[in-house]
Amino acid sequence: MATIDTTLLKPELVFLDFEAEDRLDFFKKLGQKLAEAGYVKESWLDAILEREKNYPTGLACPAISVALPHVDPEHLVKPYIAIVKPTHPILFDGMAGSGDVNAQLIINLGVMAHAEEQVGVLQAFLGIFIDDAHSAEILAQDTPQGMVDTVIKYCEQ
Repeated sequence: MATIDTTLLKPELVFLDFEAEDRLDFFKKLGQKLAEAGYVKESWLDAILEREKNYPTGLACPAISVALPHVDPEHLVKPYIAIVKPTHPILFDGMAGSGDVNAQLIINLGVMAHAEEQVGVLQAFLGIFIDDAHSAEILAQDTPQGMVDTVIKYCEQ
């Protein structure tokens, strides 16, 4: 059984060819989109920047480099999972001091779960991205619905 709530994966939360100069610009622009859509509170931006500083989320997998930023539930209006494919990789600090990661895909988790449940969601995504074929198929998606369908397919395996 998947530990990812696939009902949170929606085309309106997939952002392809996302323009951002750097990580700060990325979070500002994503936060604005999420706030406009009613997903996050005003406190989200400061919270995600602080959490990313203290607990970096970049991960270099064999076929793809990803970042899995997330915040505590009190900064959310409602749960979501946003999938962002930037026009060019965005530099993130690596998990557990693993060095710089140029993230080709960013999965922003806005889950209303306790910390241990968030870990399960993170582990489920990591399980997907350590597979070269899965990563390649996800990265190749060029429509929001295609991205959602592909991620859901691998979440349900």
